[in-house]
Amino acid sequence: MRVLLWHVHGSWTTAFVQGPHTYLVPVLPDRGPDGLGRARTFAWPDSVREATPEELATEDVDVVVLQRPHEAELAARWLGGRRPGREVPAVYLEHNAPDGAVPDTRHPCADRDDLTLVHVTHFNRLFWDNGTTRTTVIEHGVVDPGHRWTGEVERAAVVVNDPVRRGRHVGTDLLPALSEAAPLDVFGMRTDGLAAHLGLPPERCRSQDLPQEGLHAELARRRCYVHPVRWTSLGLSLLEAMHLGMPVVALATTEAVEAVPPGAGVLSTRPEVLAEAARHYLDEPEAAAEDGARARRAALGRYGLKTFLHRWDQLLEEVTRR
Repeated sequence: MRVLLWHVHGSWTTAFVQGPHTYLVPVLPDRGPDGLGRARTFAWPDSVREATPEELATEDVDVVVLQRPHEAELAARWLGGRRPGREVPAVYLEHNAPDGAVPDTRHPCADRDDLTLVHVTHFNRLFWDNGTTRTTVIEHGVVDPGHRWTGEVERAAVVVNDPVRRGRHVGTDLLPALSEAAPLDVFGMRTDGLAAHLGLPPERCRSQDLPQEGLHAELARRRCYVHPVRWTSLGLSLLEAMHLGMPVVALATTEAVEAVPPGAGVLSTRPEVLAEAARHYLDEPEAAAEDGARARRAALGRYGLKTFLHRWDQLLEEVTRR
């Protein structure tokens, strides 16, 4: 098929474009949010093609994957009046957990009969008010980076973008107490100045932004992965850490309780339990290795790329037939 989708979520799209289709990604001269084009920090195959709005007007498009509310209008305009869900089949992929008046948060696509709403976790589908719109769940898939954990660096790794702006949503306020138990390396976009913002000594909370390949290499050297997120969709970085063979220390919130089985790490709603678990893995590298190996097996079994792509192929065939 010829699939039109915007480059919105780099990690998710990296898995999605491993399928057998041609993927048309809009590009604009400024490469802003509506025209980012091909990824520059992720490895995408040649089947991902950039297309300008002018080119899209005459492109044969089999299906549109919408990811943001305003994309329906953009697609209709750039496709020469072909409306997603009407003149061209469409699905709406919702990456996020609802925000606002939870659990009464109404989805922008609620009560539509012209598309299928796809959630990435069962938690998200449960908490969004989807109305009468057809919904399904296709859980994340991850391009396997391999079992690379060494744990040679006696520090805990955290991956989060915009920790200062996102604050309590991603558990930024929990980092000082966690850093007392285990020194932290925080990876992600716009993490500069995090230690100063939290009033922490630089050696207890280091931060840096790395491309995916470099990130995986550095994550695997850390003793454990810490996921202090209160409220967000299931982070792909958590699943990538599990694929790497890292033991997980995570808040037992949203979909984490489904993703991390017993023996693959420690889940709790008590931050002090997470701090104790991080310290345990620093002190007991053999326990970290054993739990990390179980985490990898669990991630491969539930979030493997083959299952993910198969589910998406099934859905795309279904909506185009309909």
